[in-house]
This record gives sequence, C-alpha cells and structure tokens, in this order.
Amino acid sequence: MVIFKSSEEISKIRKASQIVAKTLAILSQYVEPGVTTRELDAVAESEIRKAGAAPAFKGYRGFPATLCVSVNEEVVHGIPSHRKVQEGDIVSLDLGAIWDGFYGDAARSFVAGHPQEEVRKLVDVTEKSLLLGIDQARPGNRLGDIGHAVQDYVEMHGYSVVRDFVGHGIGRNLHEDPQVPNYGKPGQGHRIKAGMVLAIEPMVCMGNADVEVLEDNWTAITKDRSLAAHFEHSIAITPEGPVILSKLE
Repeated sequence: MVIFKSSEEISKIRKASQIVAKTLAILSQYVEPGVTTRELDAVAESEIRKAGAAPAFKGYRGFPATLCVSVNEEVVHGIPSHRKVQEGDIVSLDLGAIWDGFYGDAARSFVAGHPQEEVRKLVDVTEKSLLLGIDQARPGNRLGDIGHAVQDYVEMHGYSVVRDFVGHGIGRNLHEDPQVPNYGKPGQGHRIKAGMVLAIEPMVCMGNADVEVLEDNWTAITKDRSLAAHFEHSIAITPEGPVILSKLE
C-alpha cells in the first residue's frame, strides 16, 4: 500500500535527507587510499548524531553499522571493516538517517585517488542514469517509465542494471511501497502521483548483472566480479514534478 505524504511530512523527510546529503559530502573528503571502511563508518555515525538524527541502518534487520560501504565488485550492503581503500577503488557509500520519526536515504559512488578512464565512466553513467530516472518521476507517468529511462541509458553504454535490488518508497519506514525497479517498459507499472516519496537507486555493473550474497548475509557482489557503482536519491513527487530531497542544499 502506497502511503501518500503531506507537505509537513515531506519537509521532515527532506530534513533527514539533507543530513544524509551533508554527511556524504563530508565523507567524500575521506575517501582516499589508506582509509579503512570502518573509519568511514565512524565519521558517518558521528556526523549523523551531531546533526540530532539517528543512523537508519544500524541495527536494521541486524545490520551492524551506520554506513554501507561497498568496494569495487561489491554492489550494495558492504559491512565496514579494517579493509583499507586502495588507489583507484570504487567506493560506494549508502547512508540513511532518521529525524523526527522520518527517514532519509541516499547513496553515492566515489573513486579513491586517480581513477582509470573506464572506472570514471562507469560511475558517471550510473549517476546520470539516476537523474534520467528521476526526470520520469512525474504525476501521470508510471514506474516503468523510471526503470526504462535508467535501463536504456545504462545498456546504451554497454553496462547492465542489477535486478535483484530495487528502489522503494520511504517515509516513516525505511522501505515502503512501491518497489521501484531500475528496469522496465514505458507505460507499465504503478501510476506515479503527487504525494509519493521514492528512493530511486540504480546499481550498475560493468559486466553481467547477476549478483550473489556473501556468507555475512549482507554484502552483495557481482557474480563475474566485475566492477559496480551505486547512486541513490530520495525524491518527492509534486504536481510540478520530482523534487530531490537528498540533493545538498
């Protein structure tokens, strides 16, 4: 069941999302060769709590950390550890915060040090696909229009879209209806209406889209060990179109 949000509720989701956006901006300064993923997690938790919010992921279904840190072939849900980031690594950071009972959720992929051209292209294409998907999140369109925009752009560049994980509604809960696939056909799926708040999050692989989950029951990696990138924004659907709540103001 899709829960439509009032303007007051959307403003609270925006506040939570802005805390996430600010924290990701701060984290971007730390993503360099030599930093451990656990150190990134500590910065994330400190910044969220400093802002008067609570980490959304810590303890969620047993997840042990504030930040999901996924490196290279890790697609999503990587658990922070003593692993050190290496030169040229793709480091995908997924972060959520709770403020006044409402959730914000966003993700960005960074490259540590000096990226190879093919790595930078993967990251850029993934981010652009998110923006193209968001542009389709307008009243009267359908969820298939979002997914198709993402999939079409990604595949045009020779990459593949992960299908095992999808975007979602967000509000008083981290994951709400509807699910928002990053693939689909135009004109199909749930109709988009004003008052919906969605987290759209393409996960893109340089190789095959098949993934597997490691023995920690969280970390999802590409089966062919190809590189992956991940971007996410929380957005509100207004009568005029989409508004990105997690874009740093």
